[in-house]
Amino acid sequence: MALPVVAVIGRPNVGKSTLVNRLAGGKEAIVYDEPGVTRDRTYQAAFWRDRDYQIVDTGGLVFDDDTEFLPYIREQAQLALSEASAAVFVVDGQTGPTEADRDIATWLRQQSVPVLLAVNKCESIEQGLVQAAQFWELGLGEPYPVSGIHGNGTGELLDALIAYLPETVEAEEQEDIKVAIVGRPNVGKSSLLNALVGESRAIVSPISGTTRDAIDTQVQYGDQTYRIIDTAGIRKKKSVDYGPEFFGINRAFKAIRRADVVLLVIDALDGVTEQDQKLAGRIEEDGRACVIVVNKCGGKR
Repeated sequence: MALPVVAVIGRPNVGKSTLVNRLAGGKEAIVYDEPGVTRDRTYQAAFWRDRDYQIVDTGGLVFDDDTEFLPYIREQAQLALSEASAAVFVVDGQTGPTEADRDIATWLRQQSVPVLLAVNKCESIEQGLVQAAQFWELGLGEPYPVSGIHGNGTGELLDALIAYLPETVEAEEQEDIKVAIVGRPNVGKSSLLNALVGESRAIVSPISGTTRDAIDTQVQYGDQTYRIIDTAGIRKKKSVDYGPEFFGINRAFKAIRRADVVLLVIDALDGVTEQDQKLAGRIEEDGRACVIVVNKCGGKR
């Protein structure tokens, strides 16, 4: 039985990924002080009291701008909401309500998903109550002051959240086969993931570096469950600056190590490059089975 989903929504840089990591008790979501770091929707397993669920991080929502990835981010947020049992709308308690927050609140009121309002960056418990009170104007019910960094207030938020989550049913766990999709930037890894899953699971764009997180997706084929992991494109080390791309590549290498089999995607138009050979060597060093996928092969086979 699939776990219920909780979608985390908000504008850029309000601390969604920090709060997601806090609620899930992990550090899977990339956290970096730069707008637009999260683009795709990324899932983590979480639990509170007697409820298990999946919490999904989404990119920062902007409604009045259609440049670059923003329309795709909105699409991914909508997909997250469509499968969610509840949503957590994250706002910034230090800046107070913004016009972007009001736009998102209006949009959320048009959805059928119950919404909890998390006022993040309330590092002081006393000040947090004052900061949170400003957000009653959004018309989404009680604002919960929380701190994704320190954990303040997250228990109260979760106590309210589990009212919307079904009771966890114990089921016999089936071991899934982990399949990592790796390769250079722009070889078509995310397109391959979407084709295997049969939905728009990851943003596909001709812009290099579109995927940043490692994106896990479970797929059932026959009696077997597969966990397919899309990863960031891996460039030469000397070409990578410290920041979101650096973190994404590290997650790609971790994905290789936790995979049972790796799909190494190569661009048929470019042929086998030196970087492809290095990645193949890395997979071999980590002792993983490898399938070479030659993508972008036009014409009949």
